[in-house]
Amino acid sequence: MALRWYSTVVETTDPRALAGWWAEALGWTFAHTSDEECVLVPPWARELVDRFEFHQVPPGMVFVRVEHEKTSKNRLHWDFAPHTSDDRDAEIDRLVALGATVIDVGQPVDASWTVLADPDGNEFCVLSSREY
Repeated sequence: MALRWYSTVVETTDPRALAGWWAEALGWTFAHTSDEECVLVPPWARELVDRFEFHQVPPGMVFVRVEHEKTSKNRLHWDFAPHTSDDRDAEIDRLVALGATVIDVGQPVDASWTVLADPDGNEFCVLSSREY
């Protein structure tokens, strides 16, 4: 038996704001919203959930309220990749315009990825374009 990756939980002092940022960044939709917790899912997941087997349903993102600010580097982070038909640099510019910050976590100068941080400082990478 295998486990299903159900969600990634992100702690934040403002779940609505950070979930809203990620919804805009990813084009995902709110499945649940409260002052204490917001849940995002890919929009196509709702359309296909009845056709998927349990283990095929994609994970969501859950933003939960905490009282403390982020204080150190993430131990986990997301990697996102644009399709080869998309302009990677334009996507990075779009994310920065939304409020992301390009950061240096010690990556090599010739890295094929760019490290960014969301408005709460959570690191994520935009990889070079991928076909799959």
